[in-house]
Amino acid sequence: MLFNSFEFAIFLPIVFILYWMLKKNVKTQNIFLLAASYFFYAWWDWRYLSLIVFCSIINYLGGLLMMRTDEQKRRRFILTICCLVSLGVLGIFKYYDFFVTSFVEAFATLGIHLHAKTLHLILPVGISFYTFHTLSYTIDVYRRNFEPTKNIVSFFLFVSIFPLAMAGPIERATNLLPQIYKSRVFNYNQAVDGLRQILWGLFAKVVIADNCGVCVNHVFDNYPAQSGSTLLLGAIFFAFQIYGDFSGYSNMAIGIGKLLGFNFLRNFNFPYFSRDIAEFWRRWHISLTTWFRDYLYIPLGGSRVGKWKVVRNTFIIYLVSGFWHGANWTFIAWGLFHALLFVPLILTGKNRKYTNAVAENRLLPSFKEFIQISMTFGLVVIGWVFFRAETIGDAVGYIGGIFDESLFSVPVLNFTFSRRIIPFAALGIFVCLFVEWRNRNCAYGLEKMPKSIFWRWSSYAILSWLIVQNFGSDQPFIYFQF
Repeated sequence: MLFNSFEFAIFLPIVFILYWMLKKNVKTQNIFLLAASYFFYAWWDWRYLSLIVFCSIINYLGGLLMMRTDEQKRRRFILTICCLVSLGVLGIFKYYDFFVTSFVEAFATLGIHLHAKTLHLILPVGISFYTFHTLSYTIDVYRRNFEPTKNIVSFFLFVSIFPLAMAGPIERATNLLPQIYKSRVFNYNQAVDGLRQILWGLFAKVVIADNCGVCVNHVFDNYPAQSGSTLLLGAIFFAFQIYGDFSGYSNMAIGIGKLLGFNFLRNFNFPYFSRDIAEFWRRWHISLTTWFRDYLYIPLGGSRVGKWKVVRNTFIIYLVSGFWHGANWTFIAWGLFHALLFVPLILTGKNRKYTNAVAENRLLPSFKEFIQISMTFGLVVIGWVFFRAETIGDAVGYIGGIFDESLFSVPVLNFTFSRRIIPFAALGIFVCLFVEWRNRNCAYGLEKMPKSIFWRWSSYAILSWLIVQNFGSDQPFIYFQF
């Protein structure tokens, strides 16, 4: 069930009404919300519901067992078992075929032909996200950051709560479990804020991402025949497709959480206004980058070690991050590309230079800031080519095609419905940049609205009209495959 589907447009109001009818009993609320979350997940494929239940049981029991012992070796053993089970499930479904195929191909280059069977398993939606939910919980219990929960319903809800089940944000037990425990009372202002955030997320997905996606598919599927300018335009469209798609999902998930009385972690902070690549990664997929920071980068020594070890740790983080995104060498190349961009910043000590909002207290960026933003965006766009391409060879060929003499020609996009789709995509990108620049100090694009009732409701009406004009494609979210 997709957030941008008619089914979900029916599902959410029903859940919302029934949920708040149970407002006097948090236990009943949680049971109902867990049932709704399992129904939501099973709508995609009920068979894989057993996986999320299995991972939940193992980590729930692991937390209880660690609570009952102070012996460090035993606690470490329990943690290891929980991590191996969670990562094992993820590895079998997501990476088994990749490793087998890569192994066979490596030997084939040496003239040795092996025959190994692949499983051809369908990747369960959201498996990378709920696996990281369970891992963070078990690791935090092991570190004694908080007491493990004895309430099985609360823990199962933490793992599978439906707004986050498919593509995050990746929540922490320290943030979400206390909210699950306590009684929740309907808050009108929070609900209105949630509806605004859902509206902005739906606009980003339906108007920007889905329209850009049609153009991107046309260009990438036929890239050898495209001019350099068309390839550049296709890469830029993909940058906005993945941003509109993923930030749109995150905003809708967070907005739905507000409707239900929860405050989920922020996942995006206007990353395309970044002045260097380090700032970009502090603003892009925040819940994942902070997860890797806390559970991998810092245990490796973080920034407390010498610079070359910091470089080593950075490469590990970005290679693992790339591999987390998908079982393909293109994602590893994408991670390596970003790690390489980080090295000069680390060696010069400038990787934490920009932590404030760009053009703070000013309407427009300075000329220097504009150049920095443009260069950072250009590098990110190049990286996105590796992310989108089917193979590394395709990515290299695509980038090489951009820097052809035809780069200075007029882009040509000839495909069915191009005259309708391209204007909507361009308009969506313009509106997104304008609104998010204006509210770049806010949590999301529509958080701060005009005080005038006329302009506020006019804004809602325009966005709603654009959504209605483009609604109905039911295109899945890109991050569902991760």
